[in-house]
Amino acid sequence: MSSIIELLKDHEVRQFKPGENIIAQGEKTGLLFFLIEGTVDVLKDETRVATASQPGMVFGELSALLGGNHTATVRAVKPCSFYVVQDPKAFLNESPAACLYVCELLAQRLDALTKYVADVKNQFGDHDHIGMVGEVLETLMKRERRARIRPSDSTIRHGQAPD
Repeated sequence: MSSIIELLKDHEVRQFKPGENIIAQGEKTGLLFFLIEGTVDVLKDETRVATASQPGMVFGELSALLGGNHTATVRAVKPCSFYVVQDPKAFLNESPAACLYVCELLAQRLDALTKYVADVKNQFGDHDHIGMVGEVLETLMKRERRARIRPSDSTIRHGQAPD
């Protein structure tokens, strides 16, 4: 964690008071926020889904990486300060260490979600409405990405289609 803070020390710092939104669901800031100190709630459709206070936690990464609006609201519970990254894709492209850090956090979140879904299915799998959870997840796993970048002709082997 200290290594990510070291990479961010030259970035802008923003302060937020309790009750202030750092990120609002449905909006697009184009920013990454790395928690320095404080506590935040993460809300999906105004339902709290997580609370975070660990320095180095990152917010806004899904919007930054996927190019869409923020998928959740991040709201200060206690006074907070964040390092703010203005151009997330350039920052992650220029810093493999920062990119790996964000990837690891995303992997941890995905792992926790997968364990949670498995637990829900184990507890309530015999209920009709829970049975569709597996179908939805399978559909999401097979869903194609919105935009595909075609490699230049110079990087494609002759006679082989790109992935």
